[in-house]
Order: sequence, then structure tokens, then C-alpha cells
Amino acid sequence: MKMLLVRKFRVLILMVFLVACTMHIMIDLLPRLERRGPEGRPGCSCPPPAAAAPPRAAPRWPSKHTLRILQDFSAEPASNLSSQSREAAAERAAGGGGAGGGAGAVAAAGRTRRLIGPGAPRPPPPAAAAAAAPLAALFEHPLYRAALPPLADGDLLFNVNSDIRFNPRAAEQPEWQNEDHHEEFLPTGETSIDSYPNWLKFHIGINRYELYSRHNPAIEALLQDLVSQKITSVAMKSGGTQLKLIMTFQNYGQALFKPMKQTREQETPPDFFYFSDYERHNAEIAAFHLDRILDFRRVPPVAGRLVNMTREIRDVTRDKKLWRTFFISPANNICFYGECSYYCSTEHALCGKPDQIEGSLAAFLPDLSLAKRKTWRNPWRRSYHKRKKAEWEVDPDYCEEVKQTPPYDSGTRILDIMDMTVFDFLMGNMDRHHYETFEKFGNETFIIHLDNGRGFGKYSHDELSILVPLNQCCRIRKSTYLRLQLLAKEEYKLSLLMKESLLKDKIAPILYQPHLEAMDRRLRIVLKAVSDCIEKDGYDNVVENDFNTDVNTVTTER
Repeated sequence: MKMLLVRKFRVLILMVFLVACTMHIMIDLLPRLERRGPEGRPGCSCPPPAAAAPPRAAPRWPSKHTLRILQDFSAEPASNLSSQSREAAAERAAGGGGAGGGAGAVAAAGRTRRLIGPGAPRPPPPAAAAAAAPLAALFEHPLYRAALPPLADGDLLFNVNSDIRFNPRAAEQPEWQNEDHHEEFLPTGETSIDSYPNWLKFHIGINRYELYSRHNPAIEALLQDLVSQKITSVAMKSGGTQLKLIMTFQNYGQALFKPMKQTREQETPPDFFYFSDYERHNAEIAAFHLDRILDFRRVPPVAGRLVNMTREIRDVTRDKKLWRTFFISPANNICFYGECSYYCSTEHALCGKPDQIEGSLAAFLPDLSLAKRKTWRNPWRRSYHKRKKAEWEVDPDYCEEVKQTPPYDSGTRILDIMDMTVFDFLMGNMDRHHYETFEKFGNETFIIHLDNGRGFGKYSHDELSILVPLNQCCRIRKSTYLRLQLLAKEEYKLSLLMKESLLKDKIAPILYQPHLEAMDRRLRIVLKAVSDCIEKDGYDNVVENDFNTDVNTVTTER
């Protein structure tokens, strides 16, 4: 009897094991089965196409040596991982579909040549339209036409062919070019810059002083690409507290997608700590436009897009962990939640209407393998603790200690921190723990304003602690100070300029009207803080003259 029970128990264990194995195999096969409809077409039960239309050959998946290695986006301090490694892993998981497509797209050359001049030609100034459009009039103001110092080879992020050269013969795919341009060859057999994808033009234009020039036509074209290019691949971004997706486009550009989590009218709940606040997609979009209006040009291009969660995320992802989190809600809406530290659960799922969802798409910066970036701890970083305070919150002389510490003891870095402080205060962004710079330019370069999703959370409250660096150091660039004074005038009112600029976005309106009004209020607070510093320390000790010439005589731009 005892032996019989032992045998039955063993059989039961074996059956459970077989059932578990069967379920595991079925779960792995589900994504492939769902994507294959009748006659092998992906997820489509429609009749076969007419014989008169010959099937178009699908583009080959690019190899890891394609132009995709030019890109990466670093929103977190621990994100200095190349997007190449993430995408290569996804390609291997998909069966190595990248046989040769663009292996020769990036090639070394022995000859030195600038890929782009110091700046793109500026369009002719508008006449009557300038008076009707405050934004156009602002960009024609002398403060927005001051020239940068002359750019030497060392001031360009990519300045020789040995850094990048696009070889169209190796790609053999029309998708490498913009659809609006035909392939153009120089007498040397190289490709004209005009035929490069817009994301590559953006990368080539980066220099020591700016991410992009004021009138670079590639930026507007890139913003259009972010909302119109076909999405060919989606993967979750590793690291970070909240869900972000890496989207790859048909022209091999990439962008970071942050989905909508709050409506325009919602404020951050008063009991939320700054480090557990939602990351808002519209804040990323608004931050790009604010950065441009302030003439910093340190935020990568960001655009809003309405994404089909079924066709443009679920059906193209090769990330099984992401795919498994999709479900249909009781209201028959498509939802998913992914994997992350905060708000990645069924209770915090992202649901479409029924499968459409808003989000922001931020263009990637050049890949770290080609343009290394250095991550710096913000001296005025918050404690990120429920009870503890940071040193700067309890020491009023904290700035004196910072100014004796490299790289803040020389150069312009302390002034860059002040610019970033003003930028964050206008948005209400308390989450500036680290920042990044391009390693090639050393300490004499600008700060990249990345990861602005926690801005524009409260329009009814001005967080004065964000302004502490300015209040403690009492330093500001003259160019920044004059532009802030200009934006406080009625004819160049910041809220009106932001509203006009944001209307260009595809998912406008981007900001709730009280947020726009809050920026005007905060701007007056910033100017009052600078005025108090000048009264205390004197104008010359507070305002740093960064103009090479008298701004009133500036009539041309590079």
C-alpha cells in the first residue's frame, strides 16, 4: 500500500512538470502565433492582395555596424550604456535578421573635412509676419542674433570624416535618405550632407556651445520625423524609476518615448515627494520649447505623438517582458504597464482609447561609442530621502565651498548651473540630481538639459528651494539676464511665446493655461532675486558679461 502511494505521488509530480513545460512553451510561442495571420501575413485576416500589385521586398534589418550606433539617450545617471548593446541583444533574440544591410554605412576616411559649417544659413527676416507673430519677432531681436565665437575643429563634436562618413553605396536602401531628397554624390564619390537623415544632421551640428544652431532647418524637419516616421522596433529602456520605451524608426533614427500618465489639468498630489512624482510627457515637450525660447538650446528635440499601442508597440516589439504586460481592460481598452521601479503594475497600467495613447518622443543623442558623455553630480542635488536634508539646505554659505571645487572654480560651469537653475524654476522641476556634458569639450562646454519629465507638476505653487543656487551664488550671465528681462515685457511675454510655440506640436495644447501663467509669475521672482543680489553685491560682481561685442550693435548671426 505504501509503495502504491509513492508511485502515485511520483506520477502526479511528473504530470505537473509536463503541464508546466507545455504552458511555458505555449507562452513563448504566443507572440509569434499572434503576429502570423493567414498565409503568413502578420496579424491580418484580410484577403490576399491583388495579383497586380507585386509584393514589396521588406527592408533588411540593419547590422550592429549601421548608423544606429550614432545614437543614445541618457536620462538617468546610470544610463551610460550604449543603445547599440541593447539593440544588438534584441536583434540576436529575433534570429539575427540583420544580414549585411548597412554594414558599410559608417566608414573611416583618411582625409580631414568639416561635415558642417559653423551654422546653417538663416532665412530672410519676416516682414509683416514678425509684428503679428511674437515668436518670430523674438528670434529677430538682437539678443537672439548674437554670434558665437568662431568654431575651430576642436569645437565641433564631429568634424572629420574619420569620425563619421555616410556611404550610401554600402547601405543600398532608400530608407537611409530622406524621402524628399534624391541621392546626391560629390565629385569624390561621397554623399551630400543634404541627403543625410535629419537625425544625423542634428548630430553633426552639435558643437562646444550648443546642441543645435538657432536657424538649423534640420531641427524642424527632425521634429516632423518624430511624429511621422514609421516605428519599426520598440524596447523598454533599462534603468530608471518609470516606464520609458526606445523606439526605432524606418530611417534608423531612435527616440525615447514617455507615455501620458496625467491629464493636462492634473497637479502633482500635495502628499507626493518629488522623487516619486509622475514623469509627464507634456513636460518633456514644453521643456524643449522653453529651452529654445530662453536661447539655451541644450534640450534634444522633443515632439508629441499619438501612438497606436497595438500596431506601433505590441506588434513590433521583440521585448517579451513588455509584450506579456499587454491586456484588455474591462472598458475594452488596450493597456500595458511594462517593468520599472514605480507605477509599473496593473493598477497603474497605461490604457489607450481604445488603443491610442499620447506620448513624447525625444531624439537620441549620438551614441557613447562615438561621442562620450560625462555624468556630473549636481552640487545642489536633493537628499532623495523622506527626512534628511542636503547640505545646501542647511548651510547658507554652501556656494563658497562649491566655487572652490573643480570644475566650478574656473570657467563657465557655475554660470551653466545658474542657467539650469532658472530653467528648472520656471518649470517647477525639483528632480535635477545629475547632469551631463560631452567629454570631448572638457569643462568648457554647456550642460545638456536632459530628463525634464517632472517639470510642470504644480501651477498653484512656486518651489522657491529650486532657486537656492542663484540666491547663494548671486551669479548670472548677462545674456541670460537680458533675455529674462526681455521676456518679462508685455510684447514678449513668456506665457504668450510659449503658447504660440507649443501650438506647433501635433498633440497641442501641451500645457494647461495656469501653467503658462505660473511661468510669468516665476519669471518675476527670478528677476527679483537677481535684483536683490545686485543691490547687495553690485552689478559687476553679479552679472557676468559673456558678449564678445555690444549686443545693441549685433545685426548678423553666424
